[in-house]
Amino acid sequence: MLSSIRTSTPLLLSTAFLLMGVGLLHTHIALQGQALGFSVAMIGVLTSAYYAGFLVGTYAIPRLTHRIGHIRTFAFCTALLAVVVLVQALDPAYRVWIVLRVLQGLLLVGLYAVIESWLNAAANPAHRSSVFAVYMMVNLGASAVAQQFLRIRGEGFVLFCVVAILFCAASLPVVATRQPQPHLRSVPQVQIRRLFRLAPTALVSAFTSGLVLGAFWGLLPLYAAARGLGVEGIGTYMSVAIAGGVVLQWPLGRFSDRIDRRLALSLISVIAALVALANLLLPAAGGAAAMVAIFLFGGMSFTLYPIAVAHLVDYVHSDELLSASSTVLLVNGVGSAVGPLAAGALMNMVSPQLLFVWFAVLDGMLATYAFYRFIHRKREVTPDDNFVPLVNTTPGSLDLHSTRGC
Repeated sequence: MLSSIRTSTPLLLSTAFLLMGVGLLHTHIALQGQALGFSVAMIGVLTSAYYAGFLVGTYAIPRLTHRIGHIRTFAFCTALLAVVVLVQALDPAYRVWIVLRVLQGLLLVGLYAVIESWLNAAANPAHRSSVFAVYMMVNLGASAVAQQFLRIRGEGFVLFCVVAILFCAASLPVVATRQPQPHLRSVPQVQIRRLFRLAPTALVSAFTSGLVLGAFWGLLPLYAAARGLGVEGIGTYMSVAIAGGVVLQWPLGRFSDRIDRRLALSLISVIAALVALANLLLPAAGGAAAMVAIFLFGGMSFTLYPIAVAHLVDYVHSDELLSASSTVLLVNGVGSAVGPLAAGALMNMVSPQLLFVWFAVLDGMLATYAFYRFIHRKREVTPDDNFVPLVNTTPGSLDLHSTRGC
């Protein structure tokens, strides 16, 4: 396994820089948009625009990679991404920001595709799960660390520059590597209807996870600000939430291996809903109780998507893995685009507190649906192998553990 990790070190290092930039960009855009006078609903639209670009890029960028290769695609996307971020720093016009957020989503999903398909090709098949577990830890860990950059003093332009620097730094390990670049597979076809018949709970869970996490990334900083936290406090609050995903994803995933995954999804969703409701009763977002609550909420929320994917993998053949991954990513991406719009509108019309009402309602509905499926539909497949930690990025991610039995 260590040899596979060493081989993948340049990609993992690039991932760390890239995800630090992404994590900081999400939070900074929410806070800077608020400083510019954008309403919560307008900021929700910005987050939805990002995920709209994310979906488009899933189909557009692989064609570029086929034409010019992984390394050149990575360098092209990081350079253009840095330019887009700096243009956003220079022009505060809301309509311009919407277009730039679409471009950011498009370019970033291309970068994820390059990293994940390259990891898949470089890793020893016997160690793919372990390599992807490390990738997951780097992914969420970098996002958590990135929140501490909010402590840097200066105008909003300064943090945009920091993001651009991180994106440029992300290109260096990949461009300098001596590892051979792989060939990217063609984009698989989406099969929503067939996969919904096979494992409806998986697709419903993926969609609900998108509704929750789309609002999480785009609107949680605004909720924290409304609860009285300053910029540094918001950075800590976000870091603790993401750290929950890092710490709890593996044990909760292992838990889902030992029982029916639908029951696991139901139980985890119930806990997430209860924790979300508990946030409404806490006096301040910066207290110890609030930090524990957001840690638990982040841990539960970041686990729903990978368990949903593991449940789907239980029901598909090995030659359908890429198609299944593309489908579940599309469903999750649609949820991620809708979530910030709906939650942002609620927060804008009523109160920022409704963000956690949104979370609680969605998690409660998912818990009910998953438990219904568990009670009324007998499971036909019993997997023999283990849960793999998963970050919802691109279709290449599911192929990283394509050696699983189905």
